[in-house]
Amino acid sequence: MELPVLGRLKKELADLKHELTFRLPKELETAREHGDLSENAEWEAAKARQDFVRSRIAQLEGRIRELSMYNIASIPHDVVAYGSRVTVEDVDAGEPTVYEIVFPEEVDAAKGQISLSSPLGRALMNKALGDEVEVQTPRGKRSFQIVELVTMHDRQAARRTDER
Repeated sequence: MELPVLGRLKKELADLKHELTFRLPKELETAREHGDLSENAEWEAAKARQDFVRSRIAQLEGRIRELSMYNIASIPHDVVAYGSRVTVEDVDAGEPTVYEIVFPEEVDAAKGQISLSSPLGRALMNKALGDEVEVQTPRGKRSFQIVELVTMHDRQAARRTDER
């Protein structure tokens, strides 16, 4: 089974390839028809966009290759990993906070999603229920204890049960 983030990245890649192949050549041709290219803002803008699109395509292709190596079966079942919803409690303040661990492309802080490559995400990876982690934050070192862990597999199993 493919990771959800891959579908979104593949769509963006397809859209950019379409833009590079069809839309940008038309924009460049239209700009070229306006005459002197040395002082043609439309031409410069289209060329800059073309360079950006080529660069983004290369970046997306690399990231898709990287993420394609992941599959749902390779994600651990009993520790924090991609797709886990983890509740941590600040050891000093006693305040619980819920996070969902996602890839950097999926982060939405308003939904409580953090990147698995963020400082807290890295500290939590491969930790189990009851483990404590220490994280360097802008306000200094903080300790958190994992008080609840729902892995991606647990969530999928719960969804299947709900569908019955």
